Amino acid sequence: MDFFDKDNRFNAANLITFGNIACGVVAMYLIQQHLFFPAIILAWIAGGLDIADGKVARKYKLSTEFGVQLDSFADFLSFVIMPAFLLFYAVEFYSGIGGAEKLFLGVVFVLYIIAGLRRLVEFNLKVDAGEVAKHFEGVPTPLGAILLWLIYLLVAYGVIGSGYVVAVLVATVAWSLNSQIKIPHP
Repeated sequence: MDFFDKDNRFNAANLITFGNIACGVVAMYLIQQHLFFPAIILAWIAGGLDIADGKVARKYKLSTEFGVQLDSFADFLSFVIMPAFLLFYAVEFYSGIGGAEKLFLGVVFVLYIIAGLRRLVEFNLKVDAGEVAKHFEGVPTPLGAILLWLIYLLVAYGVIGSGYVVAVLVATVAWSLNSQIKIPHP
């Protein structure tokens, strides 16, 4: 099997992306066990793999439509769904929220996940149309994940104890994903 064959679905770049996906899945399991620190480590590894897959794809000319779509699925799992799980479970664990507050926060996280998915689909449509400029329009999902991680730290260290405050912050990040904010490409 040639790992540097562009037509191989399991080429080097795609294998790195599959590693990103694996990190996101395992992190979600750990989050449900309230093992937040190892989940966060896996999230950072997923972020490193997200950078590496693109570099490998460009260096070895492995970029394909399959790889682009796979990368977006990995981003959705590791930088949209997984951070939402992390923060929701952390607020529940550290703040002990329940009832209407927990339900409200859950609805906001569902809206965050929809906003993240919309952002990724819009980005892919622009890539397909050749419209990607030298900047991102709206906050990229990996940066959104970092913002949720910062909110997690505020919850874990007792700075924020209200699910409603977290909901407002998460809604703000969700809005920023599809905003007109210009973020330069790294």
